[in-house]
Amino acid sequence: MKQTVRLLTACAGSFLLGAFITNDDPQKPLTTEMVEVASKVFGLEFTPAERDSMLGNLNNARANYEALRKIDLPNDIAPALYFNPLPAGFTMPVGASSFKASVAGKVSLPKNQDELAFYTVGQLGELIRTKQITSVELTQFFLNRLKTYDPKLHCVITLTEDLALSQAKRADEELKAGKYRGPLHGIPYGAKDLLAKKGYKTTWGAMPYKDQTIDLDATVIQRLEKAGAVLCGKMTLGALAMGDVWFGGMTRNPWSTTAGSSGSSAGSASSVSAGLLPFAIGTETLGSIVSPSTVCGTTGLRPTFGRVSRHGAMALSWSMDKIGPITRSVEDCALVFNAIYGPDGNDPTVMTAPFRYSPLTTLKGTRIGYVKKAFESNYPNRANDSLTLQTLRKLGAELVPFDLPTGVPAGRISFLLTVEAAAAFDELTRSGRDDLMVRQGKNAWPNSFRSARFVPAVEYIQANRARTKLINEMADQLKAAKIDVYVSPAYAGGNLTITNLTGHPCVVLPNGFTKQNLPTSITFMGQLFEEGKVLAVAKMYQDATEWNKKHPSLQ
Repeated sequence: MKQTVRLLTACAGSFLLGAFITNDDPQKPLTTEMVEVASKVFGLEFTPAERDSMLGNLNNARANYEALRKIDLPNDIAPALYFNPLPAGFTMPVGASSFKASVAGKVSLPKNQDELAFYTVGQLGELIRTKQITSVELTQFFLNRLKTYDPKLHCVITLTEDLALSQAKRADEELKAGKYRGPLHGIPYGAKDLLAKKGYKTTWGAMPYKDQTIDLDATVIQRLEKAGAVLCGKMTLGALAMGDVWFGGMTRNPWSTTAGSSGSSAGSASSVSAGLLPFAIGTETLGSIVSPSTVCGTTGLRPTFGRVSRHGAMALSWSMDKIGPITRSVEDCALVFNAIYGPDGNDPTVMTAPFRYSPLTTLKGTRIGYVKKAFESNYPNRANDSLTLQTLRKLGAELVPFDLPTGVPAGRISFLLTVEAAAAFDELTRSGRDDLMVRQGKNAWPNSFRSARFVPAVEYIQANRARTKLINEMADQLKAAKIDVYVSPAYAGGNLTITNLTGHPCVVLPNGFTKQNLPTSITFMGQLFEEGKVLAVAKMYQDATEWNKKHPSLQ
């Protein structure tokens, strides 16, 4: 072990302190002086007699830690305590699921094949269903685009060409035989490279894991295969799901290739934005679908926590990780989500709830909340967001002022993510292999993981208790406003942090451009497990605008 000092923190509920010991004498008993130093880190103060009384417990605890560290705990083993986003008195939606997509209309193969790059999933699916193009032809088209533009965008970690062509060939053979799997049949896609696929590397975007293989297929990938989708590539992510810098460089924004695509679903958003794939799978813990979708001008769905199985996905935060699609349109998100949601028996946090989606014909009479304080604050995208509210009013929606809960400062408990991430990658920290990570700054994972060792277990539990309070307050606010859907600035006002902690679903979509011709976004929020409602409202807004039909020009 490389560290010259370690923090040994007790995990028993009755006490939590720590002490520093040197590696040259790991058996050296703790002293009251060590306890005094450690207690200052936690902002606590004990008398000499109290510190002396603790020594027996603390030395016993240290022995427990040493024994615990000998147990093999790979990333896919979750804690026995599962996060539940349901507020007190919450009633789960019941009944059958139902899905009704928009009428496809007449979709024709374009004379200029390059135009296929920006067709929606729904349009491409209709071309395949009506046999105007084969899945093999479509797959080769997108594989060629990935090969052509990845040197500029750095959005692909592994191209799964052989697999894609075999899956596409199967899709064509099935269609010829009269077996049609649905709107994703034969549609190419990419998966963020924290989702496992047999026979291919799953690198998590990080140098210590760049040659890692996992001998299973993630549930999301299994379900997309069942729906007939074709996996063309494992897409980049910022190392261990932070930012857009991975072991091969920085993933680029197609609208400005000198800039990054944001993270951590960097490659998923970049590739869809650039027309290299019709859709891709991303994940979000604290903004990793919202942020790259904003920067790249894509449409993304962050589902309710407990909606999509994370089996076969890298764990960063067991209580905050969520998996969702990144696409060109709101309805594309609905099409993909319809294929991946629901329990699988492997992720115990996933709950059974129906998904009901049907496009709306009007917003007249629909009450839509808006985070008043956020919209009225001074922030960069205020002008475009104000126009979004105007558009909703023109569509007939009744806009209702809505306040986010203020009883719990969400930013003060977001360290929950870092503590869980530090546990997920504890072996990386203790082994010293964190030195292999590309980013090593103060805000990078290696330093965050080390710092998280100094968070007392009691404070972690207290933060989770405050989180319960936040969840209940959020439910009260929504109930008082009598709304199922509300809109919020993508970043201003604290909505992003609050709702990632409470587990609410979000649809992020483009709503304009900056003076520098870079995309901006707005978020539509929904009640827990009501993705169908928020998608339908968001689609009405998107259909009334043209922002999602704007595309970057890649030379």
